[in-house]
Amino acid sequence: MEAALEQARAAASSGEVPVGAALFRDGAVVARAHNETVARRDPTAHAELLAVQGALALLHTDRLTDCTVYVTLEPCAQCAGAIVLAKVGRLVFGAYDPKAGMVGSVGDLLRHRSLNHQVEVIGGLREEECGALLRGFFEERRAP
Repeated sequence: MEAALEQARAAASSGEVPVGAALFRDGAVVARAHNETVARRDPTAHAELLAVQGALALLHTDRLTDCTVYVTLEPCAQCAGAIVLAKVGRLVFGAYDPKAGMVGSVGDLLRHRSLNHQVEVIGGLREEECGALLRGFFEERRAP
């Protein structure tokens, strides 16, 4: 999770919502990313999506069954869908997202019984630290 937190801090320092992701295979980082929606002017440029895309390209594959994605915030519907489609083996996330989280908060796309791939999920790892980054970022932006 530390690699994902580093990415979240980098996102915040560049004015992006502080969400970071790191994708591991065999204990080594394969890809890491942070939100780049502002920089790319692309609302789909979320940390976990970018990390998954980076790993797929680097590993020359379309399946990440032997990989783990660490992300500081519970994935949204888009990112949860990408994780399922890439057949990621495991997801570990920090803070829950009661407004848009699709890994248990609003819905649970990753473990939906109708899908052909279910992802192992661990939620709430370093939840307070991950949530504090987000709260601090938005408090600063809303300050008079």
